[in-house]
Amino acid sequence: MSTTIDQIFALIAQKHLFIETLETRHSDRLDFHDVAVWSVRDALEAAFKAGVELGASTLKATEAEIAQD
Repeated sequence: MSTTIDQIFALIAQKHLFIETLETRHSDRLDFHDVAVWSVRDALEAAFKAGVELGASTLKATEAEIAQD
């Protein structure tokens, strides 16, 4: 099962920023959040690592395809 980028963003927001959803809810109380700088750093680090993993898995698939030819 493949995880979409939006799902990854949502998981990072929930885990590191304590934001329930990234959907716009048209309410300042629900759409704007006070977040600690260390939480932002943790979220950015998680996003970077997810990107590295996604890139590595894509590269491996490409190498496997090349090896088949």
